[in-house]
Amino acid sequence: MSSISDLRLEYTLAGLNETDLEAEPFQQFAKWFQQAVDAHLPEPNAMTLATATPNGEPSARIVLLKGFDHQGFVFFTNYESHKGQELAANPRAALVFHWVELERQVRISGQVACVSREESEDYFHSRPSSSQLGAWASRQSQVVSGREVLESRLRQLEKEYANETIPLPPYWGGFRLAPNWVEFWQGRPNRLHDRLRYTLQTGQCWLIERLSP
Repeated sequence: MSSISDLRLEYTLAGLNETDLEAEPFQQFAKWFQQAVDAHLPEPNAMTLATATPNGEPSARIVLLKGFDHQGFVFFTNYESHKGQELAANPRAALVFHWVELERQVRISGQVACVSREESEDYFHSRPSSSQLGAWASRQSQVVSGREVLESRLRQLEKEYANETIPLPPYWGGFRLAPNWVEFWQGRPNRLHDRLRYTLQTGQCWLIERLSP
């Protein structure tokens, strides 16, 4: 068996220069995201979401990006979940996209706020009915005695809403992360990777800087 310390990959696919960048990080993210989609990567919208309690205890998990624009990056969850409670108490978070096949990462950090109830309604009702019922069946992050509890609850809900519109749970909805900075990372040979960071300035302008790898 190989030693973990011997595992390494040489990055050779591409470079990232200042002249390659769009003026704003949202445009640059859109370009890279579309390239990830076009490359048929599995779940290119999968991202690590890192949160922390007010006293600084961190936690991280994978969630799915469900939209982005000049206002920020949107994901949906149970507001009573572990991450939902942390974001309510400490509304700052970080995101990481890792598109390993393209030798790329994107890191994002900023302030988080709930999206409007209307936006949550629109997304919730765009989901498959099974996913809508799952949001009702699961009290996310709470201890459950066994899987049968969840499956039994789901069967009850399937009967209850067999011929009805499934309402949006009052504890479920979206968050939007408005970035303070966004870093684009492109793997390069000899570990001299390209790291270019956008930092938000006064007047909603973005400063672009190169970071040492």
